[in-house]
Amino acid sequence: MRQWPAPVASGPVDATITVPGSKSASNRALILAALAEGPSTLTGLLDARDTRLMAEGLRALGVEIDVIATSDTGNVDVAVQPHFLRGPASIDVGLAGTVMRFLPPVAALAHGEISFDGDEHARRRPMATVVESLKELGVEVRDRNRGLLPFMVVGRGEVRGGEVTVDASKSSQFISGLLLSAPRFAAGLTVHHVGDPIPSMPHIDMTIAMLQEHGVHVFRAGPNVWHVDPHGIAPVDRVIEPDLSNAAPFLAAAMVAGGSVTVREWPQSTTQPGDALRDLLHRMGAQVSLGADGLTATGDCTLHGIDVDLREVGELAPCLAALAALADSPSTFTGIAHLRGHETDRLAALVTEITRLGGRAHELPDGIAIEPAPLHGSHVETYGDHRMATFGAIIGLRVPGITIENIETTAKTLPNFAELWTSLVTSAA
Repeated sequence: MRQWPAPVASGPVDATITVPGSKSASNRALILAALAEGPSTLTGLLDARDTRLMAEGLRALGVEIDVIATSDTGNVDVAVQPHFLRGPASIDVGLAGTVMRFLPPVAALAHGEISFDGDEHARRRPMATVVESLKELGVEVRDRNRGLLPFMVVGRGEVRGGEVTVDASKSSQFISGLLLSAPRFAAGLTVHHVGDPIPSMPHIDMTIAMLQEHGVHVFRAGPNVWHVDPHGIAPVDRVIEPDLSNAAPFLAAAMVAGGSVTVREWPQSTTQPGDALRDLLHRMGAQVSLGADGLTATGDCTLHGIDVDLREVGELAPCLAALAALADSPSTFTGIAHLRGHETDRLAALVTEITRLGGRAHELPDGIAIEPAPLHGSHVETYGDHRMATFGAIIGLRVPGITIENIETTAKTLPNFAELWTSLVTSAA
């Protein structure tokens, strides 16, 4: 597989960039538009592998999704026309957690047999919570009692709804996936979470906020109980925010190489977990300011270690781990045991790759500890994980001789990352 040579910054960077639309918001918007009572237009929808898989899955169920405009920023505008949902259909989820966990409840509302499968590693990602919750709601799911891909949902045209108990301690997507389809269930839905704390709660907040914009209210009956009444989903013409988590490596570049990077159109208020970068990067040594032009991070190549619970923002861990490996003091990131079930086992992958580069890192029961050490060039494996690719690119800004295997995996959520990154580095003085 091709090795991509990570460019080294020759001096401070000075760049203003536009990142494509939020993957999390894009895929939620597609689901809600497909289940709505009328047509919608989605502007600034991310055009990347995960969102294409979601759109293709919905098209397979009978929804019309037409591209009406494209841009050079990795976005498209689409018109969504809901239709009667039907099978038979085969849905490829790739390695997209939102697709594999959001679409099965939608498929349960269709008539017909809907099969789900994905990439090789997707067959190892936890899916039992989705499967068992649908079975508890009366949906026929043929999975050979494995709780893994591949499986088949046998849709009867409706889901009775009611109450369901789930363990969402491995992913907040289990809750969001049920809530997004719940207004269409005959009796609505009450979801009870039992188990360890739910990671990435801001993603559930995003789901609730977007449902509210479609006229659907989610009632909280306690910290771990959500209720949705049966309700029509109003069509909404929506503009998608930029993906703040995908901005992380670019802002980090200003800290590693020195200089300043501005990310355009950073929202003043948002439910995206990536907004936590403002505080986290400041604590690690950046000057961070939010203004009319966007969010600007300025650095002088000095990086500090931090001890922080990342339970709500685990997707930022690979970027922060890259900074920690270059910092002047140790870091401890906790609350992220659930990263073992992401695109790869991210904790094991981070430890392996930091060690390969000469660093010191070890796993904790729920996180990772990193101690600064001199790093050297080597190849960085991505494990098919887009955030491991950007992890390697960040370190490569300072450490010569780093090559990244399968940089193309970044197309999962950030099209043309290699070109954007190279352009950023060439802005160095």
